[in-house]
Amino acid sequence: MANDDFPGWHGTTIIGVRKGGKVVIAGDGQVSLGQTVIKGTARKVRRLSPGGHDVICGFAGSTADAFTLLERLEKKLEATPGQLARASVELAKDWRTDKYLQKLEAMLIVSDGDELLVITGAGDVLEPEHEVTAIGSGGNYALAAGRALMDSDLDAEAIARKAMAIASDICVYTNGKLTVETIEKPKS
Repeated sequence: MANDDFPGWHGTTIIGVRKGGKVVIAGDGQVSLGQTVIKGTARKVRRLSPGGHDVICGFAGSTADAFTLLERLEKKLEATPGQLARASVELAKDWRTDKYLQKLEAMLIVSDGDELLVITGAGDVLEPEHEVTAIGSGGNYALAAGRALMDSDLDAEAIARKAMAIASDICVYTNGKLTVETIEKPKS
C-alpha cells in the first residue's frame, strides 16, 4: 500500500495556559485513523518527575514518536535538573540533527510551572507571547478560544477546559474526554 493510500493518523488537541501562578496543560483523548475513531480515552498529557523536578507535558502526533521524545526529554532534564529551557533546547537540537529522531512526527507542550514551551521537530523551542499555546488538529481553535478567555475571571484550568470544549465542538479529530495536569510556579 502506497503512503498516499494510507488514511493516516489524525488529530488531537493540546492546550497550555499560564495564569495566576499556575500552568495547566489539557489534552483530548481521541485517536483517529482516517474517518474512524480508534480510541476515545487516550492519555496525551503526562507528568514527569526527573530528579524530583515536576514537569508536565502534552503531545500531539504519533504516540510512539511522542513517547520516544518524552523519554529523551526526561533524560535531558535529569542531566540539567530544574532547567527546562536548556533541556528543551538540547532535545530540539538532537531532534533536528539525529537521523533517527528527524523522522519522528510529534510536537510537545511542556511546563515546569514557570516556563511554558512548545518543542517542534524543526528545532524550535517557542514560548507563547500571550500565556496560552496549543498544538494539534484542533490547536488553532483552542488557541483562539483560550486567548479570548485570558482577560476573563476564569482561572487557568477553567480557560483550558472551556477552550478544549470549543475545539472539540469544531474539530472532528478532537473529543471532550480530557486529561488535565496542573503545575504551580515554583516558590523562589
